Amino acid sequence: MNNVDHLIRLANRIGSFFEAMPDREEGIEGISNHIQKFWAPRMRVAMLSFLETHPDGRHGETALSELVLTAITRNKERLTPKPAMMD
Repeated sequence: MNNVDHLIRLANRIGSFFEAMPDREEGIEGISNHIQKFWAPRMRVAMLSFLETHPDGRHGETALSELVLTAITRNKERLTPKPAMMD
């Protein structure tokens, strides 16, 4: 399994939890919030880079769930790590 497959599986596990919410928008926000807070910047960059070349979220037989794909693409700017400030 490569890094992208691992990230897809992690994101889908997060999505599975939030998929149970009755309010879809709340689930999308929860997924985005979780990824922003708990994923290292390099993980977010890797996922966003993957989606630039695979906008359908598919990598071989592995794919992002529809809810996770929506959450990440809708919140791309927020999930993009800010560059480190140089003194």
